[in-house]
Amino acid sequence: MNTAFIRTTALLPIFALFFTACSSSSVSTNPANNNNATPQTSTVIPIGIAVAQTSNVALLGQEQVAGAKIAEKYFNDQGGINGTPIKLVFQDTAGDEAGTINAFQALINKDKVVGIVGPTLSQQAFSANPIAERAKIPVLGPSNTAKGIPEIGDYIARVSAPVSVVAPNSIKAALKLNPNIKKVAVFFAQNDAFSKSETEIFQQTVKEQNLELVTVQKFQTSDTDFQSQATNAINLKPDLVIISGLAADGGNLVRQLRELGYKGLIVGGNGLNTSNIFPVCKALCDGVLIAQAYSPEHPGEINTAFRQAYVDQFKKEPPQFSAQAFAAVQVYVEALKSLDQKSKVNKLELPSLRTELNKQLLNGKYNTPLGEIGFTPVGEVVQKDFYVAQIKMEPDGSKGKFTFLK
Repeated sequence: MNTAFIRTTALLPIFALFFTACSSSSVSTNPANNNNATPQTSTVIPIGIAVAQTSNVALLGQEQVAGAKIAEKYFNDQGGINGTPIKLVFQDTAGDEAGTINAFQALINKDKVVGIVGPTLSQQAFSANPIAERAKIPVLGPSNTAKGIPEIGDYIARVSAPVSVVAPNSIKAALKLNPNIKKVAVFFAQNDAFSKSETEIFQQTVKEQNLELVTVQKFQTSDTDFQSQATNAINLKPDLVIISGLAADGGNLVRQLRELGYKGLIVGGNGLNTSNIFPVCKALCDGVLIAQAYSPEHPGEINTAFRQAYVDQFKKEPPQFSAQAFAAVQVYVEALKSLDQKSKVNKLELPSLRTELNKQLLNGKYNTPLGEIGFTPVGEVVQKDFYVAQIKMEPDGSKGKFTFLK
């Protein structure tokens, strides 16, 4: 894990972050160790975090770990679940489906968590969420924006707005910056479910804006050499390039496009929505447009507190992936508090607790760092505030930031 997650700095008093090691062995559960057992919620209430802490997806997963840990400290400082603290149980999904399935199974059957936040990728969600659905344990997707995620089952919801809502905003922002855009080249990772879903939205928006789609270039998230695809696209003289991929591959593609002479605007999808892309394309990241479901500047007490804790810890503004992970933990905490007031959670057997928690969280309204959110009956997030940011890099590529467009 990045040392940024191990080393802490001085924070505001309420946010004196002390990140204890989170492992499945440290979570207290009923010693009877059967699937109907009630967690020892008189000690802690375990919530599972299944995100990518290793692999190329870790550039995103590490940000989710940071947001979740900040939430754990923040809500425990406020009294947890009516006096009972929460305990986050982390399982590494890595970057593939097999790792995610193993992580979900461990959280459900061994760690006996009341609910799960995860996974990082939509591709992983399509494989692992059905396992949670069969086990009747609630899942909140922190960054799963592909079409069809909530429809996987009654226990599946997400705090991440669907790509169909967010993605078009960045193309519209590009047209405001350059009304003369006519030709568009699209790149997408064909082995990633989210990228395939996102590119469909991007391509549909291109057509709706009466722009010419001159080429669609495919790649793999594991690719590092994009010379052929980039050259093919540049030869068609596009005014705008749109990329759906992840941070490592997407950042390398941006860099190689610029090195080969492309000077037009670039729109990046949600997989590039992380400051971890900065070391990949460095100064050549400058100018990339990315639609956002979160802004550090969003007004509100909870976002102010979250932002301050993150800045104090990591010396930079919090990214969307951290804010969404924080929000997912917050939804569980507030739903558990409401449920506990009606029926003490430490009196419920685990299957009943999971079912009642799922009902409660879908019916709530939550004032999160993302703004106020709620859920449709199927588990789709309801959110009204969205943004577009443009990457601004120092000339030497040493530092960068997301600048939000008005």
